Amino acid sequence: MDLRFPLARKFVKSPYLDVFGAGLILIISILRNFHQTVYKNGELVFDVPFANLWEVINTGAFPLGLVSILSAMFSMLSTRFIGKQSNLGNVIGVFTTITAGTIDYLFGNASAIITYPLTFIIMNFAVFNWAKGETIKKLDWKYYLIMASGIAVGFALVYLGAYLFGGKTDTLFLITVAITFGISIGANISSALKYEETWLSWMIYNIVQLIKNSLQLNFANVAKYIFYMINAIITLVDWKFNGDKSLSELQAKLS
Repeated sequence: MDLRFPLARKFVKSPYLDVFGAGLILIISILRNFHQTVYKNGELVFDVPFANLWEVINTGAFPLGLVSILSAMFSMLSTRFIGKQSNLGNVIGVFTTITAGTIDYLFGNASAIITYPLTFIIMNFAVFNWAKGETIKKLDWKYYLIMASGIAVGFALVYLGAYLFGGKTDTLFLITVAITFGISIGANISSALKYEETWLSWMIYNIVQLIKNSLQLNFANVAKYIFYMINAIITLVDWKFNGDKSLSELQAKLS
Protein backbone atom coordinates (compact mmCIF):
# COMPACT_ATOMS: atom_id res chain seq x y z
CA MET A 1 0.00 0.00 0.00
CA ASP A 2 1.36 3.43 -0.94
CA LEU A 3 1.25 5.92 1.92
CA ARG A 4 0.27 9.50 1.13
CA PHE A 5 2.99 10.86 3.42
CA PRO A 6 5.65 8.17 3.81
CA LEU A 7 8.11 10.59 5.44
CA ALA A 8 5.62 11.26 8.23
CA ARG A 9 5.27 7.51 8.90
CA LYS A 10 9.06 7.18 8.82
CA PHE A 11 9.40 10.00 11.38
CA VAL A 12 6.80 8.45 13.65
CA LYS A 13 8.36 4.97 13.56
CA SER A 14 12.00 6.12 13.83
CA PRO A 15 13.78 4.68 16.90
CA TYR A 16 16.48 7.33 16.47
CA LEU A 17 13.96 10.05 17.27
CA ASP A 18 13.00 8.19 20.44
CA VAL A 19 16.63 8.42 21.53
CA PHE A 20 16.87 12.03 20.35
CA GLY A 21 13.79 13.06 22.35
CA ALA A 22 15.04 11.41 25.53
CA GLY A 23 18.50 12.88 25.00
CA LEU A 24 17.07 16.35 24.40
CA ILE A 25 15.25 16.29 27.74
CA LEU A 26 18.34 15.02 29.56
CA ILE A 27 20.78 17.50 28.04
CA ILE A 28 18.63 20.61 28.45
CA SER A 29 17.74 19.65 32.02
CA ILE A 30 21.40 19.20 32.95
CA LEU A 31 22.42 22.45 31.24
CA ARG A 32 19.77 24.28 33.28
CA ASN A 33 20.96 22.49 36.47
CA PHE A 34 17.49 21.04 36.91
CA HIS A 35 19.01 17.81 38.23
CA GLN A 36 20.17 19.84 41.25
CA THR A 37 16.58 20.56 42.36
CA VAL A 38 15.32 18.87 45.53
CA TYR A 39 12.19 18.99 47.67
CA LYS A 40 13.00 19.49 51.35
CA ASN A 41 11.01 20.60 54.38
CA GLY A 42 7.94 21.33 52.29
CA GLU A 43 9.58 23.57 49.72
CA LEU A 44 11.60 23.46 46.49
CA VAL A 45 15.34 24.02 46.73
CA PHE A 46 17.13 24.86 43.48
CA ASP A 47 20.80 24.68 42.49
CA VAL A 48 22.02 22.30 45.17
CA PRO A 49 25.72 21.72 44.32
CA PHE A 50 25.93 18.36 42.57
CA ALA A 51 28.86 17.30 44.78
CA ASN A 52 26.59 17.75 47.81
CA LEU A 53 23.45 16.32 46.25
CA TRP A 54 23.71 12.83 47.74
CA GLU A 55 24.51 14.28 51.15
CA VAL A 56 21.40 16.50 50.96
CA ILE A 57 19.28 13.52 49.90
CA ASN A 58 20.57 11.57 52.91
CA THR A 59 19.25 14.33 55.18
CA GLY A 60 15.72 13.68 53.93
CA ALA A 61 15.50 15.71 50.71
CA PHE A 62 13.63 14.21 47.75
CA PRO A 63 15.63 14.31 44.44
CA LEU A 64 12.78 15.98 42.60
CA GLY A 65 14.88 17.17 39.67
CA LEU A 66 16.36 13.76 38.91
CA VAL A 67 13.00 11.99 39.25
CA SER A 68 11.29 14.63 37.11
CA ILE A 69 13.89 14.21 34.36
CA LEU A 70 13.45 10.42 34.30
CA SER A 71 9.65 10.79 34.38
CA ALA A 72 9.77 13.26 31.49
CA MET A 73 11.94 10.90 29.44
CA PHE A 74 9.63 7.93 29.96
CA SER A 75 6.57 10.09 29.33
CA MET A 76 8.11 11.13 26.02
CA LEU A 77 8.68 7.47 25.12
CA SER A 78 5.06 6.73 26.01
CA THR A 79 3.90 9.43 23.60
CA ARG A 80 6.22 8.20 20.86
CA PHE A 81 4.97 4.60 21.15
CA ILE A 82 1.34 5.73 21.13
CA GLY A 83 2.14 7.64 17.93
CA LYS A 84 3.58 4.41 16.50
CA GLN A 85 0.18 2.85 17.36
CA SER A 86 1.85 0.54 19.86
CA ASN A 87 -0.06 -0.31 23.03
CA LEU A 88 3.27 -0.29 24.88
CA GLY A 89 2.93 3.49 24.94
CA ASN A 90 -0.30 3.23 26.93
CA VAL A 91 1.29 0.74 29.32
CA ILE A 92 4.22 3.09 29.97
CA GLY A 93 1.71 5.94 30.34
CA VAL A 94 -0.03 4.13 33.21
CA PHE A 95 3.18 4.16 35.26
CA THR A 96 4.37 7.65 34.29
CA THR A 97 1.00 9.04 35.37
CA ILE A 98 1.87 8.10 38.94
CA THR A 99 5.27 9.83 38.94
CA ALA A 100 4.00 12.82 36.95
CA GLY A 101 1.18 13.37 39.44
CA THR A 102 3.58 13.26 42.38
CA ILE A 103 5.95 15.72 40.72
CA ASP A 104 3.14 18.08 39.72
CA TYR A 105 1.89 18.09 43.30
CA LEU A 106 5.33 18.91 44.70
CA PHE A 107 5.64 21.77 42.19
CA GLY A 108 2.55 23.39 43.72
CA ASN A 109 -0.42 21.80 41.95
CA ALA A 110 -2.32 20.54 45.01
CA SER A 111 -5.29 19.47 42.86
CA ALA A 112 -3.06 16.71 41.41
CA ILE A 113 -4.34 14.58 44.31
CA ILE A 114 -7.73 14.27 42.62
CA THR A 115 -6.89 14.93 38.96
CA TYR A 116 -4.17 12.37 38.25
CA PRO A 117 -6.20 9.36 39.51
CA LEU A 118 -8.67 10.14 36.71
CA THR A 119 -5.84 10.19 34.18
CA PHE A 120 -4.62 6.87 35.63
CA ILE A 121 -8.08 5.33 35.01
CA ILE A 122 -8.20 6.67 31.44
CA MET A 123 -4.74 5.29 30.63
CA ASN A 124 -5.77 1.85 31.89
CA PHE A 125 -8.88 2.06 29.70
CA ALA A 126 -6.63 2.86 26.72
CA VAL A 127 -4.50 -0.23 27.41
CA PHE A 128 -7.52 -2.55 27.40
CA ASN A 129 -9.29 -0.85 24.49
CA TRP A 130 -6.23 -0.95 22.21
CA ALA A 131 -5.63 -4.57 23.21
CA LYS A 132 -9.07 -5.37 21.77
CA GLY A 133 -7.92 -4.11 18.34
CA GLU A 134 -9.15 -0.50 18.20
CA THR A 135 -8.38 1.16 14.85
CA ILE A 136 -8.04 4.84 13.90
CA LYS A 137 -11.43 6.48 13.42
CA LYS A 138 -12.59 9.68 11.73
CA LEU A 139 -13.92 12.79 13.46
CA ASP A 140 -17.52 12.69 14.69
CA TRP A 141 -19.74 14.56 17.17
CA LYS A 142 -18.58 12.38 20.04
CA TYR A 143 -15.06 13.80 19.72
CA TYR A 144 -16.34 17.35 20.33
CA LEU A 145 -18.42 16.15 23.27
CA ILE A 146 -15.39 14.41 24.77
CA MET A 147 -13.22 17.54 24.47
CA ALA A 148 -15.91 19.88 25.87
CA SER A 149 -16.62 17.52 28.76
CA GLY A 150 -12.92 17.23 29.48
CA ILE A 151 -12.54 20.99 29.83
CA ALA A 152 -15.56 21.19 32.14
CA VAL A 153 -14.30 18.36 34.35
CA GLY A 154 -10.81 19.88 34.33
CA PHE A 155 -11.99 23.21 35.74
CA ALA A 156 -14.24 21.53 38.29
CA LEU A 157 -11.55 19.22 39.69
CA VAL A 158 -8.69 21.75 39.65
CA TYR A 159 -10.67 24.41 41.50
CA LEU A 160 -12.09 21.82 43.89
CA GLY A 161 -8.58 20.55 44.56
CA ALA A 162 -7.28 24.06 45.20
CA TYR A 163 -10.18 24.72 47.58
CA LEU A 164 -9.70 21.47 49.49
CA PHE A 165 -5.91 21.15 49.51
CA GLY A 166 -4.49 24.64 48.91
CA GLY A 167 -1.16 24.89 47.06
CA LYS A 168 -0.72 27.63 44.46
CA THR A 169 -4.03 29.45 44.11
CA ASP A 170 -3.27 32.47 41.94
CA THR A 171 -5.78 32.89 39.12
CA LEU A 172 -3.37 32.53 36.18
CA PHE A 173 -1.90 29.34 37.58
CA LEU A 174 -5.27 27.72 38.31
CA ILE A 175 -6.71 28.61 34.91
CA THR A 176 -3.58 27.29 33.15
CA VAL A 177 -3.65 24.04 35.14
CA ALA A 178 -7.42 23.62 34.60
CA ILE A 179 -7.16 24.11 30.82
CA THR A 180 -4.14 21.81 30.68
CA PHE A 181 -5.85 19.06 32.63
CA GLY A 182 -9.15 19.49 30.79
CA ILE A 183 -7.50 19.16 27.39
CA SER A 184 -5.50 16.16 28.59
CA ILE A 185 -8.68 14.38 29.71
CA GLY A 186 -10.25 14.83 26.29
CA ALA A 187 -7.03 14.01 24.46
CA ASN A 188 -6.39 10.86 26.49
CA ILE A 189 -9.95 9.60 25.97
CA SER A 190 -9.82 10.37 22.23
CA SER A 191 -6.44 8.61 22.11
CA ALA A 192 -7.93 5.59 23.88
CA LEU A 193 -10.65 5.57 21.19
CA LYS A 194 -8.03 6.26 18.48
CA TYR A 195 -9.51 9.40 16.95
CA GLU A 196 -7.11 10.76 14.33
CA GLU A 197 -7.71 14.31 15.68
CA THR A 198 -6.16 13.18 18.99
CA TRP A 199 -2.91 14.81 17.90
CA LEU A 200 -4.59 18.13 17.20
CA SER A 201 -5.76 18.06 20.82
CA TRP A 202 -2.22 17.30 21.95
CA MET A 203 -0.86 20.24 19.94
CA ILE A 204 -3.12 22.61 21.89
CA TYR A 205 -2.21 20.79 25.10
CA ASN A 206 1.51 21.20 24.43
CA ILE A 207 1.17 24.97 24.06
CA VAL A 208 -0.63 25.26 27.39
CA GLN A 209 1.85 22.89 29.06
CA LEU A 210 4.76 25.03 27.90
CA ILE A 211 3.15 28.00 29.66
CA LYS A 212 2.35 26.00 32.81
CA ASN A 213 5.78 24.39 33.18
CA SER A 214 7.52 27.71 32.53
CA LEU A 215 5.51 29.17 35.43
CA GLN A 216 6.50 26.17 37.56
CA LEU A 217 10.18 26.44 36.49
CA ASN A 218 10.03 22.74 35.51
CA PHE A 219 12.70 22.88 32.80
CA ALA A 220 12.69 19.14 32.10
CA ASN A 221 9.06 19.38 31.02
CA VAL A 222 9.64 22.58 29.03
CA ALA A 223 12.18 20.68 26.91
CA LYS A 224 9.83 17.72 26.68
CA TYR A 225 6.88 19.74 25.39
CA ILE A 226 8.91 21.51 22.73
CA PHE A 227 9.72 18.09 21.30
CA TYR A 228 6.11 17.00 21.82
CA MET A 229 4.85 19.89 19.71
CA ILE A 230 6.96 18.83 16.73
CA ASN A 231 6.03 15.18 17.26
CA ALA A 232 2.29 15.96 17.49
CA ILE A 233 2.24 17.91 14.24
CA ILE A 234 3.89 15.14 12.24
CA THR A 235 1.98 12.33 13.97
CA LEU A 236 -1.29 14.11 13.16
CA VAL A 237 -0.31 14.03 9.48
CA ASP A 238 0.55 10.33 9.75
CA TRP A 239 -2.66 9.27 11.51
CA LYS A 240 -4.91 11.48 9.37
CA PHE A 241 -3.50 10.72 5.93
CA ASN A 242 -1.60 7.42 6.27
CA GLY A 243 -4.24 5.73 8.40
CA ASP A 244 -4.18 2.79 10.76
CA LYS A 245 -0.95 0.81 10.85
CA SER A 246 -2.65 -2.59 11.08
CA LEU A 247 -4.90 -1.89 8.08
CA SER A 248 -2.04 -0.62 5.91
CA GLU A 249 0.08 -3.66 6.83
CA LEU A 250 -2.80 -6.00 6.00
CA GLN A 251 -3.39 -4.32 2.62
CA ALA A 252 0.32 -4.51 1.90
CA LYS A 253 0.27 -8.28 2.50
CA LEU A 254 -2.77 -8.75 0.27
CA SER A 255 -1.38 -6.66 -2.61
